Amino acid sequence: MAFGRRRPAEEAGQSADTSDEQVEAAEAAEAETADAAEIEGGPWDSEEAHPEIQRLDFGSMQIPVAPGLGFQVNFEATQVDEEGNPLDGRPVAVLVQYGESAMQLQVFAAPKRSGIWEDVRRETARDITEEAGGQTQEGEGPFGPELLAMVPAALTEEVLAEMPAEVKEQIPAEFIEQGWAPQIIRFLGVDGPRWFLQAVVQGAAIEDEEQWQVLEDVFRGIVVSRGDAPMPPRDLLPLEIPKEFSEGGDEEEENVQTFDPFERGPEITEVR
Repeated sequence: MAFGRRRPAEEAGQSADTSDEQVEAAEAAEAETADAAEIEGGPWDSEEAHPEIQRLDFGSMQIPVAPGLGFQVNFEATQVDEEGNPLDGRPVAVLVQYGESAMQLQVFAAPKRSGIWEDVRRETARDITEEAGGQTQEGEGPFGPELLAMVPAALTEEVLAEMPAEVKEQIPAEFIEQGWAPQIIRFLGVDGPRWFLQAVVQGAAIEDEEQWQVLEDVFRGIVVSRGDAPMPPRDLLPLEIPKEFSEGGDEEEENVQTFDPFERGPEITEVR
C-alpha cells in the first residue's frame, strides 16, 4: 500500500476550473514517484516484483554485481580431522568487498507473523557490551533501525604483519603499544516475509559516503528466496555457490573472485 498525493482538484481551496492538462501532469508526476519508490523499495522477496539487474545467485540470496565489487563465501566447518583441521563445511555468509570496506550478508528464517530484528538488535547490543567490552548506539538508517558498535580489536603481531603498510601507518602508536584499537561496526537488518536479512559493515564505509553508497545499493538490490520448507526461526537459510565460483565457471568473470573455502577472510563480527 502506498500513500499518494491528492490530485490538485482535491486540494482544499483548489479552484474548480483546474484544467485537464494540470490533472494529467499531476497524475504523471504521481506515477513517476510511485515507480521511483518501487525501485528504491528493496531488499526484495523473490515472490514480489523487483528490478531485473545482474545478480550472483547464492541460492537463498541473489546479490547485485557492480564494478569494483569482490565476493567471498565464508564457510563453517562441519567435519574436522584429528588435529582439528576442517575437512568439510557449509557456506554460512557472503562477504561483499569494495575498496577498503566489507559487508557480511546472512539470511535467516523468521516467524510468519513477526520479525526478529528488534530482538536480534537487543541481543547483539548486550553481547557487545557485556562480553566484548564494547559500546553500542541505536539509530535510524536508510533501512530503519540499526546498531552502531565500537569494539576493541586485537592488534597482535600476526595481524599487524598481514596488514597493508598504508593501513598500518594510520594506526596511532599508542594503539599498537597497547595491543588493541577501537573498531567501528555497523549492523543493519530487514525483516521480510518469513526471513530476516542482516548486514554487518566495517571498514572505510563507516565514514566514507562514496564507499557506503555502493554497499547500500548492493544491500537494497538483494533478492531473498525463502523457499517453502519449514525452518525454525533464526536458522540460516541454505546458501549455494554461484556457477561463477565453480571450477567450470569463467574465472575471468568481471567482479567475481575465486576462493579457498577455508581461507579466512577479513575479520568481521558474525551474529548467529
